[in-house]
Amino acid sequence: MPGLSYDLYSINEVSVIVRLLLAVLLGGIIGFERGRAGRPAGLRTHILVCLGAALAMMTNQFIFENFAESDPTRMAAQVISGIGFLGAGTILVTGRHQVRGLTTAAGLWATACMGLAIGTGFYLAAIVSCILIAFVIEILHKFDNMLLSKSRVLDLYIEFSNEVPFPSILEALKNLQVEIYNIDIVKPNYGTSAQLAAVMALKLKKRKDRVDIIAKICNLEGVIFAEEI
Repeated sequence: MPGLSYDLYSINEVSVIVRLLLAVLLGGIIGFERGRAGRPAGLRTHILVCLGAALAMMTNQFIFENFAESDPTRMAAQVISGIGFLGAGTILVTGRHQVRGLTTAAGLWATACMGLAIGTGFYLAAIVSCILIAFVIEILHKFDNMLLSKSRVLDLYIEFSNEVPFPSILEALKNLQVEIYNIDIVKPNYGTSAQLAAVMALKLKKRKDRVDIIAKICNLEGVIFAEEI
């Protein structure tokens, strides 16, 4: 066992294969859930990120062991900063001003860090972090939705027609027992009949069914479309 332990913690043929295969496995576990959820960065992306980070860290360790004057943290720092560009590509703002991809971007960053741990031979941290990342993405997603459903704060994208004056629509909204505490006028989506659109932050005066409130807002005169963002 001491010999095996030494082999896995130093750079040699066995440890290189083990680390790369472990990077594929753990990166694939995280990427599988993201791919199943239909995210742009799915199984292959997470595997490649984890594999590349592990390879960078192994290369860094190899250079450090074979060349005296080298910085053992330089390549790891470059991976951490570089993954930001890939993560930024997964964050999208939809036509209705919905922000998508934050969890995927955070998952990619965490997967890269996991790959660095694998590459340096920190196996325990990599395996435990994989379990925790999967738990946060898969299990806490349901808890997050439950908290959102109980929240009294409601962010909506609403499209209006010009048939009813905008102040009259705002007054009708207040009659639904909601408090308007922020309004951002935005450009309506291309191809719609809306003359005006707004992103509105509302606060429910009483805890109500969010779906029911949105349905009532959609039925207001002058409102063409309403959606939670």
